[in-house]
Amino acid sequence: MAWPRDHKEKSRNRILESAMVLFSSRGFNKVSIEEVMRNADLTHGSFYSHFKSKQELYAEAFKFAAKKSAVDKLPKNFEKDDRVLEKVLEKYLDFKHVKQDITPCPLTFLVTDVANEEAGVRKAYTQSYNRLVAFINKQLTNEGALRKEKALAISAMMIGSVAIARALENKKTSESLLEACKLIGTGLINKK
Repeated sequence: MAWPRDHKEKSRNRILESAMVLFSSRGFNKVSIEEVMRNADLTHGSFYSHFKSKQELYAEAFKFAAKKSAVDKLPKNFEKDDRVLEKVLEKYLDFKHVKQDITPCPLTFLVTDVANEEAGVRKAYTQSYNRLVAFINKQLTNEGALRKEKALAISAMMIGSVAIARALENKKTSESLLEACKLIGTGLINKK
């Protein structure tokens, strides 16, 4: 009996989903191919019919995660809306994001790993980051050079605060950090 036409694509997506979850929670070095495949409910040997190496899987898992993240779901036409940036900030800086109860943003959860990876992974990261900055920049009402700097600062605050909140062992401190960044971020957004 032949496999359905979309079998290989579905298997690949299961591997990518598994890799996204495992890499986001434990990082590149602490995840094995065997674990990824077991978590995807596939055999270890079938890995190589989809990917050449763990590094290739990592790059593809990053792209896969970026397509599923909140950043990718930002409006494609970047239409201006007075409250949309505040809503994005509110959702991104939610403790549910820190706990990965929602699809984790690879900009946050893989930031330290990516710095040590090959050019393809860094390129995917840079593209996703640039998309976030462009979205923020378009939503800001300021004109001139300060607008771009504010967009860079807000994006760094969003990514950094979730990464730090995730690393802290005290939930109350993590939540306080997120709330402080929401407050300061909202101030930056609304400051003319």
